[in-house]
Amino acid sequence: MTDTGTFIRLSGITKTYGRGQAAIEALRGVDLGVESGEFLAIMGPSGSGKSTVMNILGCLDVPSTGVYEFRGIHVEKLTRNQRALLRRYYLGFVFQGFNLLARTTALENVELPLVYRGDPVASRHAAARAALEQVGLAGWEDHTQAELSGGQQQRVAIARALVTRPAVLLADEPTGNLDTHTSVEIMDLITRLNRDSGITVIMVTHEPDMAAYADRVVHFLDGKVERDERRETAA
Repeated sequence: MTDTGTFIRLSGITKTYGRGQAAIEALRGVDLGVESGEFLAIMGPSGSGKSTVMNILGCLDVPSTGVYEFRGIHVEKLTRNQRALLRRYYLGFVFQGFNLLARTTALENVELPLVYRGDPVASRHAAARAALEQVGLAGWEDHTQAELSGGQQQRVAIARALVTRPAVLLADEPTGNLDTHTSVEIMDLITRLNRDSGITVIMVTHEPDMAAYADRVVHFLDGKVERDERRETAA
């Protein structure tokens, strides 16, 4: 993706769980814009709303009120099936848990989104191999989860997120289960993908060292944006 400008915008986003006295306001009027090609980190204490806003950005949840625009499309007005299509073709996900299928190979794990999309066997095999090569795992296609280190498993998860060529990579605590050395390797990889491939990265993290890789850090507190800091230089 090479176009520039604000292509994700949240305006007055609220999210309330439950009703009456049991109601919990997870988001209380969030305004946030994300530019194409940006690397944005979202930070905040537990309960600040950062995971809720990530779920909304990833079309895994819907706001109670407010506007979510993705390339000018009002996502909050889409049906469940339309949101699923947006996820399938435009968004890639990386989580703290690698979420790999244990008895399948790295190649089979990576091509899974293309299976769901109905792509032909030959083309999805080729795309999966290219994605594994992109994350430095050429030659590891036939290895299962048990034969991979934690860092390699997360690289497979990143390849799976990239295989559909998404416009946005959503990473939720991508280094949370990794040691310091491996965390740096994964963050270097994500940064390179952002800079070289132009993929927009939105990452939730509680680790300042990981957030330092981002161009911009947005801090959440009590369901609102507390402050928005643009870094002069990223690590």
